[in-house]
Amino acid sequence: MTQVIGHRGAPRLEPENTVASFLAAVATGADGIELDVRRTADGALAVHHDAHLADGRALVDMPAADLPPVIPDLAAALDACRGVAVVNVEIKNWPDDVDFDSSLQVVEHVVELLGGRPAAERTRLLVSCFHLPSLDRVRELAPDLATAWLVIGPGADGRTPTGADPVRAMVAETVAHGHAALHPHHAFVTPELVAVAHEADVAVNTWTCDDPDRIRWLAGLGVDGIVTNVPDAALAALGRSPTPVTPEP
Repeated sequence: MTQVIGHRGAPRLEPENTVASFLAAVATGADGIELDVRRTADGALAVHHDAHLADGRALVDMPAADLPPVIPDLAAALDACRGVAVVNVEIKNWPDDVDFDSSLQVVEHVVELLGGRPAAERTRLLVSCFHLPSLDRVRELAPDLATAWLVIGPGADGRTPTGADPVRAMVAETVAHGHAALHPHHAFVTPELVAVAHEADVAVNTWTCDDPDRIRWLAGLGVDGIVTNVPDAALAALGRSPTPVTPEP
C-alpha cells in the first residue's frame, strides 16, 4: 500500500511545520508526516522550512528563545507526530543556504536527539537530505536509522556519468551509499524509476503531489509513499476514507 505522508503536516488545515499542523495530519489518518529541521545560533534544532523568517532574519543568527513561539523544536515536533507510521525528518543543510554547516555538526545534533527517542519510535523514523555528505554522515553515526536521499530526479543534478543511464546511475549511487530510500520530485517519477529502485530494494517516496489523478497514477506505479499538502484529499483519492487517529500517549 502506498503511504500518504503529510508535507510539513497538513498545511492546508494549519500553518506548516507547526505542532497544530502535525496534529491535524495525525487526525486525518495520514500514514506519515514530513518535517524540516534547521539549526539556530545556539545549536538548537528548529522545525522550519526556510533559512529565514518572513521578516528576513536568518534562523542561524537567532537563539532559539528568540524564535516565534509557533516554531517548535524537533523534540516537540516528534511528540506531536505520535500515531503515524513514519516520520520523515529532513535535515536542511545545503551549500547555497546561509546556514550551511560544512562541519556537519547539525547532523550530529539531529542524530543525537533522535538517538534519545524511544526505541519503538526510532523504527518509524526516516532521515532525508538533499546534501549527500550530510546524509552519509547520518549513516556513519547511526546505521540503525533509515535514510533517504532527496533528489529532483534522474540526471537533474549533473551527477550522471557520461553515457550512463541516469535512472540506474541514481539508484546505484543510493545503494552504494547505503540509503534505504530515494525521494524524487513526482514530475520525475516513471515506471522505470520505480521498477529499477525496487529491483535494488530501494523504496521510492515522491514529493510533493496534491492532484488526485496524479496521486492515483503514482500509487498505481507502486511508489512506496506520496508526500502531499493535502493528506485527507490524498487518502480519499486512493479510496481510503480519512480516519481520525488518536495520538499515542
